[in-house]
Amino acid sequence: MNLWSKTYLILLVTLFLGACQTIDLYEQTTTYPEHQWSSKQVNQYQFNIADSNARYNMFFVIRHHNAYHYKNIWLQVISQAAGDSIQKQTININLADDMNGWLGSGMDDIYDHRVLMNTQPLKLPKGSFKVSIQQIMREDPLQNILTTGVRVEKAKP
Repeated sequence: MNLWSKTYLILLVTLFLGACQTIDLYEQTTTYPEHQWSSKQVNQYQFNIADSNARYNMFFVIRHHNAYHYKNIWLQVISQAAGDSIQKQTININLADDMNGWLGSGMDDIYDHRVLMNTQPLKLPKGSFKVSIQQIMREDPLQNILTTGVRVEKAKP
C-alpha cells in the first residue's frame, strides 16, 4: 500500500468514527409564509431528552427582515419537562442596540439570532420536554418575521 492509500484510509476511518457520535442538539422552528407572527399563534415544540445527567442550554431562534420595527421581542415561554410542573415566564430578548445595530448574523436584509434564554444550564429529566412560545408585542401581527423556534443543546462543561 502506498502513502496516499494509507493516508486516505486513515482519513476515511477517522470520518467514519466521528460520524457515529450522537448529536446532543434539538432544534425546531416555525416558518411564517406571510412574514408575520400573530399573538394568537402559540408555537409548540417537543424534544426527547436522553441524558438526564447533562445540563442543557435553551435558545430562542429567530430570522427576520431588516425592516423589523423593534430592537427586541417580548415572549411568553411555557416549558414542561417530563413529570415536572409547568414553568411560565415572560422574556425580553434584545435583537439590536444603538451602537452595533442588529446583534445577530446577517446577509443582505435577513438577520438570524440564536439567543440564550436561561441564565444557568438546565438539568432536565429523561423523557419528553415541551416548550410553547407566543409573542406578546404591541404590534399584532408582528411584521417581518420569517422563522422562530427553539434550540436545546448540551451545555459545555
